[in-house]
Amino acid sequence: MAIQNRYEFMYYVACTNSNPNGDPDMGNMPRIDPQTMQGFITDGATKRRIRNYVELAHKDEPGMNIIIQQATNINRHIAEAKRAAGVDDCAKAKDAVYAGRKKACELFYDVRTFGAVMSTGPNAGQVRGPVQITYGKSLDAVLPLDISITRMAVADKVKDGATVKEYIAWEEAQPEDKLRTMGRRQMIPFGLYEVRGFISANLAEETGFDEEDLNVLFEAIMNMYEHDRSASKGEMEVVSPLIIFKHVGTDSDPVQRVRQAKLGCAPAHRLFDLVKVSKKDTVAYPRSYRDYDAAVRLDKVPQGVRIGFKSDAFSPVIWDELPEDEDWFCHG
Repeated sequence: MAIQNRYEFMYYVACTNSNPNGDPDMGNMPRIDPQTMQGFITDGATKRRIRNYVELAHKDEPGMNIIIQQATNINRHIAEAKRAAGVDDCAKAKDAVYAGRKKACELFYDVRTFGAVMSTGPNAGQVRGPVQITYGKSLDAVLPLDISITRMAVADKVKDGATVKEYIAWEEAQPEDKLRTMGRRQMIPFGLYEVRGFISANLAEETGFDEEDLNVLFEAIMNMYEHDRSASKGEMEVVSPLIIFKHVGTDSDPVQRVRQAKLGCAPAHRLFDLVKVSKKDTVAYPRSYRDYDAAVRLDKVPQGVRIGFKSDAFSPVIWDELPEDEDWFCHG
């Protein structure tokens, strides 16, 4: 059964001596707002890491395949979905397209969650996903750096079909300085990024996004950087807790209450405004999330909405109060 409640959520990503999301059109420099120098993490980068985590942690479970995989042709997965639905791979009739669309939602976690454009090739239509994630934006200006590094080896081509013996002879004939080269690495010293997300119960009905999928989403968000270490992203982490707003309704009539829970009981911006994270007055250049004060106004949560806190990937959500083990956030 699809989820019956509207949700919003938000979390913070601490980036230390890393490149949170390089721009290939700018020499892989960290993405920034040129007016404010605040950094960006695109929604595509976040969804990629969620997909990677789900593929890693849940790949053997039914319905947890990923349609957007690295170095694959999405049309193959579309054809597989249509064949699993019992229709011809390339059938163009409306019923066949809809059958492929429905089956793709059943087979692929990212289609159920984020939606997909599957009108290419075999054609399984389009799916509008219930989960949408904003660009992450740093709370303060970041400092993009382009650092020179030395590579203590080269990868020069000696000739086509060179043998090991010929490579050794070539190395011995070169001056030592010719056997190393220079490279570059892009990073920021530190940035604390806020990311916001939205989950529609109405769109979840169309894709079948259920409570189990919701729990996997929150698990993936908390754990996605733990399995994405590299030289450029060695120190990136989601700072706990993940903050969740759940719409539950206020009406005494059960039918009307269910309707309110799906449509929501407060605008999203009012809920996000309950959380305030700001740089401490004594800090000029933040280098840790501890250089920020974080507070949440539990007393201002609107009626019909619950606020929850998830401390790690596998802990339950604590509702309507701050977890005892969280010392970064306090009551506002």
